[in-house]
Amino acid sequence: MSEQSWKSAIITVLAQSQEPLHYHEITERIMTAGLRTTSGATPDATVSAQISSSIKHDGAQSPFLRVAKGTFTLRRKGAAVQPPDIEPQDEISDDVIRAFGIHWQREHVVWRRQPRLYGRQQVAAKSVDFSGQRGVYVLSDHHTVVYVGRAVERELGLRLYEHTLDRLSGRWNRFSWFGLYGVSDAGKLTEESLAPTPASIVTAFEAIFD
Repeated sequence: MSEQSWKSAIITVLAQSQEPLHYHEITERIMTAGLRTTSGATPDATVSAQISSSIKHDGAQSPFLRVAKGTFTLRRKGAAVQPPDIEPQDEISDDVIRAFGIHWQREHVVWRRQPRLYGRQQVAAKSVDFSGQRGVYVLSDHHTVVYVGRAVERELGLRLYEHTLDRLSGRWNRFSWFGLYGVSDAGKLTEESLAPTPASIVTAFEAIFD
């Protein structure tokens, strides 16, 4: 089967669905059906950007309708639309947490002053170095939290490296992190401006404590 464009693949998935879908679910169905393959680290971001860009720039000519935050259907299905006084926006840009890693194993990292923290969203995706992230991190002994810190003035990789040398050095074997930077299709961290709302802040807390 020849691959479809992202837009065509999104339309195919929405046309087959009996109800509106969140962009995470749209992405999952595209990948499962083999409509697209990608080496990018964040296909969810690509799907959200494709839909939001079409709504913003094509207006009434866009095939997509935004029915709730992050949730879409096809215009011809005639679903109820979010009130028009709310301007369509890029869903990803409203998220505080753009990327995260849960319970990564300390022993899998070569620790040095500038370590590389490689991760990827799916098996076929490119590995992304998250050592330059800024955000919040959690050190744990297996699943027991030992320390919660922040990487703001100094990047994530350096902050974690410092904990391999300080008083916490022998107390943790796993770490989790929640970053403010997203990932481009080229697999690079993107330092986009943030405009957090109460809803996005609550979502951030939910992601951390889930």
